[in-house]
Amino acid sequence: MNTRDKEFTASTGGGPGGAADAGERNLAPATHSPHEPATAGPAMGVSRPHESARAQVAGGATYVDDIPEIKGTLHAAPILSTVAHGRLLGVDAAAALAAPGVRGVVLAADIPGDPVLATFVHDEPIFAIDKVEHIGQVIGLVVADTVMQARRAARLVVQRIEPLPPILTPREAHAAQSYVLPKVTVRRGEPEAALARSEHTLQGQLEVGGQEHFYLEGQVAYALPLEQDQWWIYSSTQHPGEIQHWVAHALHIENNAVTVECRRMGGGFGGKETQAGHMAVWAALAARKFGRPVKLRLDRDDDFMVTGKRHPFAYD
Repeated sequence: MNTRDKEFTASTGGGPGGAADAGERNLAPATHSPHEPATAGPAMGVSRPHESARAQVAGGATYVDDIPEIKGTLHAAPILSTVAHGRLLGVDAAAALAAPGVRGVVLAADIPGDPVLATFVHDEPIFAIDKVEHIGQVIGLVVADTVMQARRAARLVVQRIEPLPPILTPREAHAAQSYVLPKVTVRRGEPEAALARSEHTLQGQLEVGGQEHFYLEGQVAYALPLEQDQWWIYSSTQHPGEIQHWVAHALHIENNAVTVECRRMGGGFGGKETQAGHMAVWAALAARKFGRPVKLRLDRDDDFMVTGKRHPFAYD
């Protein structure tokens, strides 16, 4: 066992082996089974408790941020763009690197694999490379000994961005022909002729605002580098398979080298399908650079700015 193996001796649950560290939280023990005994009769119309209900009410249900941290764990915080649209000329991290507890920064140049993530279209950079396209876009990470040291230092990074005109509404995007995906026209029958025959017609505009998913448990990931370039990722996610693929592509390793574990989520509502993948990739890249486990937990303000939403719509 080498020195690094000796440092990383704690783990939990079904994850990589080792004795559990005491951590900072006092979780209530699971003193009884969540399962009800089987009863005769029909299942339809019978109320059944959630399988984790008792553990959640008792405070014994474990979420990602409750997992005891392995000795040597570092914490990452994102460097967020303060400009809605602009050319990224560079960053000056000197003040952040001089801050207490800071181990370093992670930028696009530190990605060994594919620097772009893909869900529907292969067009979303892991970190901003030469431009930023929204306030809160992640330019890089600051990695430190504690989460608060990382968050404070991330705000000390000086961004050199040349502002460009932003597009802020669906109507502005339509006027500029700026679309996320190619235009799709769905047509059935002859709507113009049907409207012309109608005795009464209505005409106007309708706008629907966007929505934040507002899950109770924020976005979080905990990346553990194992032996022989194997990885264990704890994630609050609705899509562990995608996280496996994204982490593997970013690290330039095979998919089967990455194991993703999600015991439970504290809410998702669609906001932890693709969005959770970003957290996992960022944590894994930091863990690879520093050779240590890394946890990335967004605070709520950053979560609002970083993640996608149920988008606003405009209708004519």
